[in-house]
Amino acid sequence: MTTIIAFLIVFVILVLVHEFGHFIFAKWAGILVREFSIGMGPKLVAWRRNHTTYTLRLLPLGGYVRMAGWQDEDTEIKPGTMLSVETNAANVVTRINLSNKTTLQGGIPVQVSAIDLVHALTLEGYANGNEDELLTWHVDHDATVIEGDGTEVVIAPVDVQFQSAPVWKRLLVNFAGPMNNFILAILVFFAFALTNGVANLNTNQIGQVQANSPAAKAGLKADATIQSVNGEAIRKFTDLNPIVSQNKGKAMTVVAKQAGQTATLTITPSQKGLIGVTPAVDRSLGTAVQYGFSTSWYIASQIFHVLRQMITGQFSLNKLAGPVGIYTMTSQAAAGGFGTLVMFLGMLSINLGIMNLIPIPVLDGGKILLNLIEMIRRKPLSQDKEGLVTLIGAGLMFALLIAVTINDIMRAF
Repeated sequence: MTTIIAFLIVFVILVLVHEFGHFIFAKWAGILVREFSIGMGPKLVAWRRNHTTYTLRLLPLGGYVRMAGWQDEDTEIKPGTMLSVETNAANVVTRINLSNKTTLQGGIPVQVSAIDLVHALTLEGYANGNEDELLTWHVDHDATVIEGDGTEVVIAPVDVQFQSAPVWKRLLVNFAGPMNNFILAILVFFAFALTNGVANLNTNQIGQVQANSPAAKAGLKADATIQSVNGEAIRKFTDLNPIVSQNKGKAMTVVAKQAGQTATLTITPSQKGLIGVTPAVDRSLGTAVQYGFSTSWYIASQIFHVLRQMITGQFSLNKLAGPVGIYTMTSQAAAGGFGTLVMFLGMLSINLGIMNLIPIPVLDGGKILLNLIEMIRRKPLSQDKEGLVTLIGAGLMFALLIAVTINDIMRAF
């Protein structure tokens, strides 16, 4: 149960942060965000604020930012459709109801003859079953439509649609999701370092002394400064390792400053070459900031190294992980404690950011590639071509996901 909860928390954080990047930049670009959803499938909870409907859905398998535009999965209202409308004092339509789950108080039943919610913002139809009089209503720019599942979203006039924004703004909207994942990772590693500290290997001061260890038995205290071992000067913690390894089971003369005094101790390393001391820990703000960036860059460089190997012919499904593999790794991280789980969250966030930048059309990287092509051509691809390319990309990703999931299951069992 603990693993399931940890997996859901990690997954929800990653999705929320990623999609919030798209969301906030879409708002900045003047693009209407019709829905911000956490989870997929049937709606559990919904509320609307500032023209955006926020939903929590049953299946915690992702999430999405539904922006107005031709790729928006809008409900098509065809001639002959029966619906009900709500109008204001000026007889302008403010709500359109397509759902059997909702009833508009004072709503007018309408059989649609023609409707344009993108350009003209008009609705023509027969009200209250009277087919002798064709009526025309203007539709408010910020009117809402209640879809079949009961979700109420704002209509999508052309001026607030995704493709109406300048291409450079659309590119930033597409990049914002991965960017947020990188920011999350840096903040996670920064917070970890600030809370737990970073091992300072560049000083000769030690941190903790393990109980019943050779160092403890010899009288070495925590936070002591080791000045020399067998007459050899110690300037940083890493200077200890080779000397201790060379003296397995042999007594060493250690000069250390502790409790304000200089002491000469005799320490005999174990047969494994250990004396039982840990490095001093640095919890300074500057070190934490550096750790946040350096750790993120190191993990990113390792991911790029694996991707380069896969591109140059060393492809292996074992280098990839799907939901099953991530669940298994989450279980292992959770077993290591909260700190390990937090570090895993940061690593996974960088993975998600980089993988989303791969130039496959269904991913953010593919969309950015299309934006760059549009900048070069000075015109976008046609909707048909872009739709076809996206469909092919989605097919490839789905096939890869199935293959990776099967491989994850085989590795697990």
